[in-house]
Amino acid sequence: MLLALVGVSIGIGLAMQTAVNSRLRKFVGSPFTASMISFVVGTVFLTMVMVVSGTPLLISLDIVTEQPLWIWLGGIFGVIGLTTSIFLFPKIGSIQASVMPILGMIIMGMLIDHFGWFASIEQPFTWNRLIGVILLFIGIFLTVALTDLISGRHVAIKQAAAEKRSDGQSPWRLLGAGAGMLMAAQAAVNGQLGSLLGSPVHAAFVSFLTGAAFLVLVVALRYRSFAAVKNPVEQKAPWWIWIGGLLGGLYILLNVFLVGRIGTGQTVILALFGQLTGSLLVERFGLLGSSRGRITTLHILGLAVMLAGIIFIQLL
Repeated sequence: MLLALVGVSIGIGLAMQTAVNSRLRKFVGSPFTASMISFVVGTVFLTMVMVVSGTPLLISLDIVTEQPLWIWLGGIFGVIGLTTSIFLFPKIGSIQASVMPILGMIIMGMLIDHFGWFASIEQPFTWNRLIGVILLFIGIFLTVALTDLISGRHVAIKQAAAEKRSDGQSPWRLLGAGAGMLMAAQAAVNGQLGSLLGSPVHAAFVSFLTGAAFLVLVVALRYRSFAAVKNPVEQKAPWWIWIGGLLGGLYILLNVFLVGRIGTGQTVILALFGQLTGSLLVERFGLLGSSRGRITTLHILGLAVMLAGIIFIQLL
């Protein structure tokens, strides 16, 4: 029971991280700068964990020179996924910003399993997984499309598109699914790196460090200044604005902890359920500076159907 609560909690924390980083973006004025701060904080946190646990920070030269290039791309995938989530949050709301990446994660995860990409163990596409995919699409339709149609939001979206912009929410939803696919690829890459290094925590540290270095370079080239980092301090932002990276680091560490005790399938289910629950809480109560929205019966039904689909894919 305690382990189940831990699994749900880290999923809720992941939903909270998206809200925190979206709020941070408002202070620093850039999703890239917000992502950079999150990754740097996460890297510092994981460095402290490694030092306390006695895990060596350095990597064998043989691993660096002999392994394929993609083994080091986990951090880059994570950067793109996190930055995209920051973009999505104000565009489509916390529920859809969580749901669409989940859909992408599940689809990409099945592709990786089926074809054995990133040196993963091949797991054929079964009837159970097909049923799970169908349930996922039904859940997405109930949560996103049907809710819009019934509430009449599709009319408002079309009017806004005609007056202000040519794109609606569909491109952002597709972008969210793509971000989820990269997150699934990140998990597979980090899993292989963890096997090579003999430590999942070391792999998480390398992933965060790579992502932080990449974002520092992006911010330096794009803005030629890191002055925006001071904005939250000067504008007296709430203290929790800095904990996005901590939540991300805790998610990885506790994920590793749970996988070793209850298995990957159950860990994924518990974390995803927590993430869906967290997104509902954020939107319903306007937590962490987010806009408050109304949660309908269709939202809850759609998320329940999606959860059933995830169970079919992961456990059966």
